[in-house]
Amino acid sequence: MAMSQPSDRRGWPEQLRIAVLLPCYNEAAAIGQTVRDFATALPGAAIHVFDNNSTDESVAVAKAAGAVVRCVRQQGKGHVVRRMFADVEADIYVMADGDATYEAAAAPALISAMLADNLDMVVGARRSEVEAAYRRGHQLGNRLMTGLLRELFGRSFTDILSGYRVFSRRFVKSFPALSSGFEIETEMSVHALELRMPVAEIVTAYAARLEGSHSKLSTYRDGWRILRTMIQLYRTERPLWFYGLIGLFAALIGVVLGIPVVLTWLETGLVPRFPTVIAIVGLGIFASLSCMTGLILDTVTRGRQEMRRLAYLAQPAPLALAERRTV
Repeated sequence: MAMSQPSDRRGWPEQLRIAVLLPCYNEAAAIGQTVRDFATALPGAAIHVFDNNSTDESVAVAKAAGAVVRCVRQQGKGHVVRRMFADVEADIYVMADGDATYEAAAAPALISAMLADNLDMVVGARRSEVEAAYRRGHQLGNRLMTGLLRELFGRSFTDILSGYRVFSRRFVKSFPALSSGFEIETEMSVHALELRMPVAEIVTAYAARLEGSHSKLSTYRDGWRILRTMIQLYRTERPLWFYGLIGLFAALIGVVLGIPVVLTWLETGLVPRFPTVIAIVGLGIFASLSCMTGLILDTVTRGRQEMRRLAYLAQPAPLALAERRTV
């Protein structure tokens, strides 16, 4: 997947509906600037702030800056994204965090890249010149998760945890959004990879937080949740491999335990280790059941993928929407 530098390539139809989606939780220090920056970068775009039970002045600040503010009571970024995708109607969706760390000025380049190549998702891969902006623990965790995703699903992005993304309408309206927290970005990436959507990454600047703004991401707690989500998604999207590997592991253990029993039987004609034999039989049954489970669920998964693909194809591509808006 090619990486490119952002360039301001305008030229998309003015009639194209663009929505900026900003999740927000206790970002009174930064949400106003974030709204104003995106309003400057994307004149005419509808800017939506979805507040997630903030206890500071985030809602008032966002309204004063000119955003449409809605409230989501279920706590967690995944719940917020699910509401945003369900409630907002647009042709192009720009999603960023409300902490003023993402480069709003790069949004036109991300949209232009989407329209130029008829893409469904463009990820703003973070590049920071400031040490405080992108903590080393988060960088290491991001690299590990990115590498694991590549190993599990065959391909990946360079920054799967980036919250700066541009989506087509057909991505948004076909995305199930089952996650509840910060693992939502991983679910988005897997959704695009599994449906083999055309996607791209563009390097964008990543700034340090403003004074008074604090990260809500816990390196270890949320890192564990992201890892768990990746394993769960692998189990549901690759059940034949997941359960097949478990069955193979059980079968190998049975073989290792069975070799001494077989050798003893060949030498003496006796089977003195009945507990071991029972364990071997149990492992063989478990291995067979695990493989059969993988085969059955693989058929079910294929049906689910076909249904998601049909839901995806029910929405027009970005270029088709642009052409409609110009008529």
